[in-house]
Parts: sequence; C-alpha cells; structure tokens
Amino acid sequence: MPPFAFSKLFAALALLPLSWSALAQSADDPLTRAIASPYAEQWNRPQQPVRIHGDTYYVGVGGLSVVLIHTREGLVLIDGALPQSVAAIKEHILELGFRIEDIKFILNTEAHFDHSGGIAALARDSGAQVLASPLGAQALRAGRVLDEDPQAGEIDPMPAVANVREMADGETLQLGELTVTARHTPGHTPGSTSWTWLSCEDGARTDCLNVVFGASLTPVAADHFHYLGDERHADLTPAFRRVMQDVAKLPCDILISAHPDHSGADQKLAQLVMGASPNPFIDAQACRSYAAKNEAKLDARIAKEKAAEKAQLGESQQAPGATR
Repeated sequence: MPPFAFSKLFAALALLPLSWSALAQSADDPLTRAIASPYAEQWNRPQQPVRIHGDTYYVGVGGLSVVLIHTREGLVLIDGALPQSVAAIKEHILELGFRIEDIKFILNTEAHFDHSGGIAALARDSGAQVLASPLGAQALRAGRVLDEDPQAGEIDPMPAVANVREMADGETLQLGELTVTARHTPGHTPGSTSWTWLSCEDGARTDCLNVVFGASLTPVAADHFHYLGDERHADLTPAFRRVMQDVAKLPCDILISAHPDHSGADQKLAQLVMGASPNPFIDAQACRSYAAKNEAKLDARIAKEKAAEKAQLGESQQAPGATR
C-alpha cells in the first residue's frame, strides 16, 4: 500500500470514537439530554475552570458549582450540575490536566436536577462510585425528588443513578491523603449534605485550609408546603435553624456554595480567574455569613406562611354561616 494510503487510513482511524461512551454521547444520549428549566441558560453559562486552593479546583459552570479534588490515589468530584453541563465539566477537567477515568468518587449535595442531573452520565463515563446521604441516595436512585421534599411537584425529574452508596452524618471518605466528611444539612431538601475537607498545597500537608462545599440552605418551597407544619409533618423550623447554626460553626476558611451566587462565590471566581491576590475565597466569616443570610430568608418564609394562615382563618370566619 502506498505511503499516502497509510496516512489516509490513520487519519480516518483518528476520527473514530475512542470508546463506546464517546459514541453514545455523539448520538442522543438520554443521560445528557437537556432539562428545559427556565433557569437552565443562566445556570449553565460558561465558566473558566480554576484552582481554588491547593488540591481543590472549580470545574463547574457559571451558576452551578462542581468541585474536583486531586489526590495521589485519584480524583473526587462533588456534584454534577445539569445533564447538559456534563460536556463542559469534562472539558474543564481535561483542561486542568486530569483524566475523567481517574475520578474515583462523585459526592452529591442535593438530589435536585440542577446539582445531580449530570451525575448519572459522569458516573457512567468515569466508573466512579456515587455517594450521598440516605435520603439523597433514595432520590438519586428514583430519579426524582422525594415526596417530602419542599419542592415536590414543582421540580423536574433527572437521570436516575442506580448505584449509590449511603453516607451517614459525620461519616468520612478516605482517598489517599484526603479525608472528606459528610455533614447532613437537611432543609432545602430532606437529604441535603454539605462536604468538608482540608485542602493542602501540592499534596503535602502544608498551607492547609478548611474547605466547605455548602449545600443550598434556601427555604424555597412549593406554595402548598409549610415549614411550620401541617397534617403531613411537624414544624420543621427548629431543625432547619439548627442546621444553619451548625454550618455557621464549621471550621471554614473557604466556602463554595452549591449555587455560587448564594455566597458571592461567582464574584470570587471572576477575581481568581483574573489572578487576584490575596485569594478572594479565603474568608473565615464565609460560613457564618452564609448561614445568617439564609436564616433571614427562613424568617421571611415563616412570616409569609403565618400571614397566609391568618388570612385563610379570616376568610373562613367571614364565610356565610361562620361562627365567632
């Protein structure tokens, strides 16, 4: 065969998919099929990947945090954003010089499609083990939020994740020199989990900072859901307040919130990409501020529920035939 024929053959082979996974994603992949949320474009806006500190990197999109932690034994990924975010997340990981196949574990903060929609595809393509709280694991396996979720009935389903390992509150994951601790922070979802670890420079135990990947603490709920309690559940307010108080007390040099704009992390990312010094993410007050901001939102939510209850009571008392 003439030399030019070999060249053409090799060029043709180079264009072939490298794996069945890549072939699947070149077609209509059900695990990365876009979820048509009105917020999807805003959440999925471009974001340059960047090292936050030491072995901790931001690989998510503009409105949804996804974090990669590098260890000598492999990688840990936290959250998966939307199904349509998967391509960008993988590109970011490769751009930073890491391999998708080296992801050993994928951790989840909350089983809502905007934070876990991409996990099924990322787990398939990496072979990683997925970890979540027991209630979070139930929702991931079902591919939808639990019935007791404050947003049940108003939030889209997501690709289900069959193999999920459950993590108890305070349980740790060890990989190489890294220890990640699960911190159950229910309220925004029944299974919400924040994750904490010590991030150090160059894999050495030097220049180490406490990092918190904080699950959402916002009391967002469907109109029919009442944090104050109803026939389905007791008053959830005291437990949610305790969660916020616990988050405020965490060792916390760096906070990465599940939605960057909930903690000002979106602005910090922009500064970090521009080479800001000192590191804008280093803030010993970040977790306390995050908790206080969301407790104020909870106060507003409770006031709204009380006002609605009072108005409903007034209407019933004014109805024909009502007695006082």
